Amino acid sequence: MKGLIVLSAGGTGGHLFPAQALAGELRKRGHGIVVMTDARFSNYATSFPDSRIETVPSAPLNSLLAPFKIAAGVILAFAKLLRLKPSAVIGFGGYPSVPVMLAAVMARLPTAIIEQNAVVGRANRLVMNRVRRVAAAFPIARFAPEDKSKIVLTGNPLRPEVIALWGAAYAGPASDGPLHLLVFGGSQGARALSEIVPAAITRLPDSLKFRLSVVQQCRPEDMEKVRAIYTQASIRAELRPFFHDMPQRIAEAQLVIGRSGAGTVAELMAIGRPAILVPLPHALDDNQTPNAEILSRAGAGWMVAQRDLSASGLARMLTDIFSAPSDLAARAGRAHALAIPDAAEKLADMVEQLSEMPQRSAA
Repeated sequence: MKGLIVLSAGGTGGHLFPAQALAGELRKRGHGIVVMTDARFSNYATSFPDSRIETVPSAPLNSLLAPFKIAAGVILAFAKLLRLKPSAVIGFGGYPSVPVMLAAVMARLPTAIIEQNAVVGRANRLVMNRVRRVAAAFPIARFAPEDKSKIVLTGNPLRPEVIALWGAAYAGPASDGPLHLLVFGGSQGARALSEIVPAAITRLPDSLKFRLSVVQQCRPEDMEKVRAIYTQASIRAELRPFFHDMPQRIAEAQLVIGRSGAGTVAELMAIGRPAILVPLPHALDDNQTPNAEILSRAGAGWMVAQRDLSASGLARMLTDIFSAPSDLAARAGRAHALAIPDAAEKLADMVEQLSEMPQRSAA
């Protein structure tokens, strides 16, 4: 077996899905994998078969307990890394990665971080000037490392379910045919979308409204309210708090409405689907807006700030969009043209090159 690689990621899908993709590629190349994260990882453990799991204490960076928990995490991670002797340690951001990456730097191991957003996140900013490589999913718009020569544009590594649908053929709306709309707001849903989207759809002209087939992710507490609105308006809708087959749902959609987290944007590009993107207004450093701008500036979708999103405005927007099916198809093609192929392979190449470096202090 080749050298052991430690992957450290936050406990949410946005961080763990890219780690899952890299782990799969590295395992194919004969590397052993250890995943270091926090207790939330239990929700994703099945995504890392044949990998060892090590938990390390940490806390949100704005928490009063953060300095103490991170310090404890650094000590524990340092001891684990000395025992494991990995060839490289790779961080995917999120606060659980901070103690692991700080410990790896202290241990003088070859290190790199992966930044999925166009804006470098706070956890990654704490370590980006100490690690040897910074792999970027998109060109970095804000908070780049001091040494820009360490940046490697790899694209965002995608889970196998997405790769299987790479560039899936887009079936645009046919005259008088069904209109397939997918609405989701990340793993925790989105209250604003649950409030505004159903209200907008009920305002559509009957010629469009009764052609709609809606698939929508809703928070459990919003489910019955949203269901009642669609039922009263006689609109076909499938509602769930979480879709385990989200890549397939994206491929079946003719239009997506959602947030603009890095994972969502990367999957829209990979599969090739047009979207109305509503950046999360309270995201740290407004990191979702630059992601959405990548699609909107390329004519692959639309970006609407949440403060500008209203039921009547969205109804007008949907009416115009569904009235121009050829434009939807063109935007689907532009979205896919933005995708960077073989991101997991490129990232694995970088990791293997990194693992061959001598163990010394990070630049």
